Amino acid sequence: MSDLALSDLVLSIATAVLAATAVMTVTALVARRQGRVVVVDVAWGLGFVVIAVACAVVAAAAGAGQGLRTGFLVAIVGVWGLRLSWHIHRRSSAHDRGEDPRYLEVLGGPLREVGMGVAVRKVFGVQGAVLPVIALPVAVGVVSEVWCWPLVVVGGVVWLVGLAFESVGDAQLAAYRAAPRESRRPVLDTGLWRYTRHPNYFGDACVWWGVWLAGGLASGWIAGLATLVAPVAMTWFLVSVTGVKLLEQTMMQRPAYVEYASRTSAFFPLPPR
Repeated sequence: MSDLALSDLVLSIATAVLAATAVMTVTALVARRQGRVVVVDVAWGLGFVVIAVACAVVAAAAGAGQGLRTGFLVAIVGVWGLRLSWHIHRRSSAHDRGEDPRYLEVLGGPLREVGMGVAVRKVFGVQGAVLPVIALPVAVGVVSEVWCWPLVVVGGVVWLVGLAFESVGDAQLAAYRAAPRESRRPVLDTGLWRYTRHPNYFGDACVWWGVWLAGGLASGWIAGLATLVAPVAMTWFLVSVTGVKLLEQTMMQRPAYVEYASRTSAFFPLPPR
């Protein structure tokens, strides 16, 4: 790697870190005003969009990367991030909810009781640090030459599968919640939810494995190995940290959900047992 390419790479990664810091700083200020940290869920998708656009601008200014692949990476991150943020914003506005039980568990109580210092340390600081790590395939991809174009195409297909799972799963859940409580099933176990208890989380993971293929591995095997931490970290967070694990601590208190969980895969889509 030439000195120029290395400097472009360092600048792109630094841009991702600065963009993530700015997004989480603004989000923390909004959370303080609203008295709830769940607003970070809206900022999560937007954070990746801001990072992708900022890194692409830096790459264009430096004359690095390949325009077609850079545009593709910005597009797929943009579509996913904006859709996710809009969906979460619309859902939270429609239900006028308070704090999310997941964040009450993480914080150890409501924001007004634990204080902003705890929220920054346990939520905003953590997510601000994770954002540029997961966005590594984008930061690397926009300043690198394409090593294998078929991998970009495969990445796009994997991304599309993930977006479909996430979008359809969210739509099915919204329709279930909108139905009168007395007429709907005790647990949503139809559609994609028949095969996985969390099609939206599975879709999220697929999206970032697709981004890694198109932005990381398609830039060469060294770039692929260096950025592999991104989809691995996203999948780990979705399954074991902020996603499935935290949500099901609450859901498993419902007998109907326990029965549903006994026959339905937690993450990967599988035929029901």
